[in-house]
Amino acid sequence: MTNKLRDLRADRGWSQAYLAEQLQVSRQSVNALETGKYDPSLPLAFRIARLFRLPIESIFQDDA
Repeated sequence: MTNKLRDLRADRGWSQAYLAEQLQVSRQSVNALETGKYDPSLPLAFRIARLFRLPIESIFQDDA
């Protein structure tokens, strides 16, 4: 799975720490999401989509 999380965060001028705080996860989790080392749980994907006010499928894409 690929995602646009890093670009979305950078466009807003947010640090990984700030995004982590907003999502109630660790900064390391944000880094792992951005680098593709970790795929979010469905509840976390929904929190991310709500925070950025975008549909989940515009943030996350299936590599299949």
